[in-house]
Formats: sequence, C-alpha cells, structure tokens
Amino acid sequence: MEPKIITPFSRRDFLMAGAGLVTASLFSPCAIAFNKPKERLGVALVGLGYYSTDLLAPALQKTKNCYLAGIVTGSPEKAEAWKNKYNIPDKNIYNYKSFDQIANNPEIDVVYIVLPPVLHKEYTIRAAKAGKHVFCEKPMAMNARECEEMIRACKDNKRSLSIGYRCQHDPNTQEYMRIAREKRLGNVQLISCAAGYRESRAGNWKVKREMGGGAMYDMGVYALQGARLAAGEEPVSLTAQHVTNRPEIFSDADEITHFQLHFPSGAVASCTGSHGIQTNFLKVNYDKGQLHMDAFSAYNGNKGFSTLGEIRYPVDNQQAKQMDEDALAIMQNKPQLVPGEEGMRDIRIVEAIYQAAKTGKTIKLG
Repeated sequence: MEPKIITPFSRRDFLMAGAGLVTASLFSPCAIAFNKPKERLGVALVGLGYYSTDLLAPALQKTKNCYLAGIVTGSPEKAEAWKNKYNIPDKNIYNYKSFDQIANNPEIDVVYIVLPPVLHKEYTIRAAKAGKHVFCEKPMAMNARECEEMIRACKDNKRSLSIGYRCQHDPNTQEYMRIAREKRLGNVQLISCAAGYRESRAGNWKVKREMGGGAMYDMGVYALQGARLAAGEEPVSLTAQHVTNRPEIFSDADEITHFQLHFPSGAVASCTGSHGIQTNFLKVNYDKGQLHMDAFSAYNGNKGFSTLGEIRYPVDNQQAKQMDEDALAIMQNKPQLVPGEEGMRDIRIVEAIYQAAKTGKTIKLG
C-alpha cells in the first residue's frame, strides 16, 4: 500500500510520522520503512549440533517465509564452516558472549534455540529482551517455573514464542487429533504410545540430568504429546516407573520411563519414553473403532490407519513446514500453533511423572 500523503505537511506532522515509523521498527521486526512487511524473516540458529546441522539448516533452504540469516556458536571452526557453506556474513555470526548484540541486527527477526534444555530459559529471555521472536526446541525448559519466566519475558517484550513440536504441524498428527475432537469413532478408551531410541554416548548431555537429559525429557515428551493429542483432553492423574538396564551409562538420568495417564472421561494411556529401546507407535481404542500410527513422531514418513481408513499425508520436510507456519504467524500477527503455554503443559506433567516414579505414588494433576 502506498503511504498516504497529507497536505499541508507541517514539521510537526513530519516528526510525528517519523516517530511512528521508529516505533513500528522497534516493536515489529517484520516491518521496514513505510510499514512495508518483510517477505521473509531472518532466522538465527543458536547451537550448531546435530539437529541444527542435519535438519534445521537444510530445512531453511526450503522455507518460503523465513531463511537462515545467522548463527550463534561457541566454536570458531563451526562458525567458519557454516559461513562458507551458507554464505552467512560475518556481522550475522555471534558467540555466546556477544549474543546480546543481536539486538542491533535488523536482518535477524527470529532466534531458534537449539541448546540443551538447561539453557532454554536463559537464551529465550535474552532473545526476547533483544527484541527477537523465539522458536525454542523441546522440551521447553527444566521445570514449569522456567516456562512461566520464558512466557512472561516474551509477552513483556511483545515477542512471539513457539515451541518446536514439529509433529503438531504434521497433517498425520492433525488427523488423529481431529478424530478425537470430532468423536468420529466415539469416545477414546485406551491409548498406548511409545517413543524411543538407543542412546549409548556416555558423555553426551542427554544422559546428564542436570543438563535436561533423560528419556522422559527427550523422548517421553513425544509419547506424552501423542497421548494428550489423541485423547483430546488433559490427564487428571498419573503413575510412573523408571527402568535402568545400563547403569554404566544411565547412572544419573533415566534410561526408560513408563507412565500411565488417567483422563477425565475415563480413558487411560500407557506410555513409554526410552533411551534404551527403538520404538515409535501410537495405538488408540475407541468405543466404535481403533487407530494405529507407526511411526507417529518420526522426522518423516508418519503414517497409519484407523477404522475410517488410511492415514498417510506425505510431508516433504517437517521442519520446513513448522518454521514456515511459525514465521507466517509472526508476519500476520496471529497466535502460534504451538505457543509457550503448550510447552509448559507438558513440563508440568513431566515434573509430576518424575515425582510419581520417585515416590511410587499416584500424582493428581491440577
């Protein structure tokens, strides 16, 4: 839209218009002069481990609404390699000490935090204070209190916060959510869900509880999401148990966590998050049929069937779809599909699962 011309245009009008443009640029990185929206948002990846290197960076070469604009890393070697591979300018490369200077970079609109969970709160808050929107990987944080602080920081700074639950952007997931929501097969009765792989790296942060490691935090949230979304309601109580088969690796964090959820409707779910077993499935029994997804939370190829028919919606790239939809929500000033509040719901339940496994008691949820 062309800017409206006002005549006569006094000095006072000019100053007020200028102030309006400055305000717009301060509070919306999606806007430039004359409020012309950006066509694509610049994303900076914070942490260049496997997920950023093998999945997010390649996905950002396919996205339409956002692109890889910058990186944050503590490794000069990685910085140089990424600079050359993705043609990232020096001014868009930061380390963890210089991170806050990202506030002065208009080319970066979104910070995607891909660090161990123990660092999610710190960098979400720092990014929000720097005026950047935040994509944050799962699990959202170490505990619900940290989640609350992250949500508050983004709201106080008028920034968007989205949690990296890519599966909620997957139409296969959306289909079993729809079946529950619309009661296409009647009421949910029984859910079985498991997500896991065999983790054998003794020194990796995923086996260190203080860094946010452990099967429940890493893979258990997938099983928890599967059960919650398939039930279409929130659990009211739970029980849980830990199993350790390799204490030489899992002396600190949980290797396998089984948990059982009870829902208000009477539906029950038996779930597993594992760093010791390769598994990925979701089964749902309704009073008028059944559903079976295998796999249900993989990076690609999620598929299944129900009494209503086959569930198979191919997705070219989950991560690209997730980031494109989250970027579009920012540009259109709409709510995120998976906001911080959704991540916090899971973390509250995860905390209760650890309490149940430790005490052997049934934990009631508020």
